[in-house]
Amino acid sequence: MQDTTRTLLHECDIPVRWGDQDALGHVNNTVFFRFMEQARVEWLDKQGFICDPAEPQVPVIVHAACTFLQPINYPATVKVKLYVGDPGRSSIQTSYELTDADNGKTYATGEAKAVWINLNTGKSAPLPQKLLDMIAA
Repeated sequence: MQDTTRTLLHECDIPVRWGDQDALGHVNNTVFFRFMEQARVEWLDKQGFICDPAEPQVPVIVHAACTFLQPINYPATVKVKLYVGDPGRSSIQTSYELTDADNGKTYATGEAKAVWINLNTGKSAPLPQKLLDMIAA
């Protein structure tokens, strides 16, 4: 994440499933992105930004990255912290910390940039005022 200003918006604990592991016995890299996605979707849903048929504007991910620091092995519970940086006109940068929920060991850090789009036009749309107010608070 480029800027240094960030605000913790959400955190959640996600249990590692046996099937999250690959043939090498650790959680597959793609699952790290799913952990970040789960935290983001939980937060967006909790705030009412998902599944509102009256609202034609939704966030879409235009960039995602992950820095893998340590492997995750079953059994474990991953704590995902979701942060947000300074918003743009139609985009918002999120960053993530994935740690062991029991001992705090850091597994990975990541980021994702979301752009709000209008589903009717397919074009970017200004961030919802509700989101801007939440970040400012």
